[in-house]
Amino acid sequence: MVAVLGLAVLLLDGCATAPAPPSRPDDACAIFAERPKWYQAAKQAERKWGTPVPVQLAIIRAESSFRHDARPPGRVTSAFGYPQAIDGTWEWYRAQTGNRRAKRTNFAHAVDFVGWYTDVSQRQLGISKWDGYRQYLAYHEGHRGFQRGSYRKKGWLVRVARRVDQQARDYGAQLGKCRR
Repeated sequence: MVAVLGLAVLLLDGCATAPAPPSRPDDACAIFAERPKWYQAAKQAERKWGTPVPVQLAIIRAESSFRHDARPPGRVTSAFGYPQAIDGTWEWYRAQTGNRRAKRTNFAHAVDFVGWYTDVSQRQLGISKWDGYRQYLAYHEGHRGFQRGSYRKKGWLVRVARRVDQQARDYGAQLGKCRR
C-alpha cells in the first residue's frame, strides 16, 4: 500500500505544471503582485546578505528571464535555473552556506545564491552591492575573470551589464511606488 501511494505521489508531482515566468517581467510591482512569495524570499535574501532586491531581480532577469528551468541556448555548459549558476559555483554556494538541498529551480534559493555571490564579490573585489553594472560583470565572468578584466573584450557583455544596472534602477523606482 505504501509503495502504491508513493508511486501515485510521484506521478502527480510529475503532472504539476511548471511555473511560468511572470507576465510582466520588467515591472517589479507586477512580479511581486503575481508572486508574493518571491517578494518575501527576495527581502529575506536582502536582510541576510545586504544585496538590494532590485539588483537581485535585475541579475535573475538577465540570466533566465525568470524561467526556473532556463539553460543557455546553443552552448554546452552546466548553467541552469533562475540564477544560471554553473555546477561548481552552485556547489561552492551550497558548501559555504550549508544549504545542501538548495535547488537552482527554486526562486528563494536563487535569490539567496545571488545575495551570497554579490556578498562575496563585495568582500573579495570591493564592489558595492548597489552597483548592478559591476556586480553583473563579476557574476557573469566569475571573480577571477572580473579581476583580469575579461569583460573588456566582450562588448555585448558590457551592454548587458549596463542593461542590468538600468533594470535595477527601474525596479528600485517601481518598488518605491507600488503597494504591497
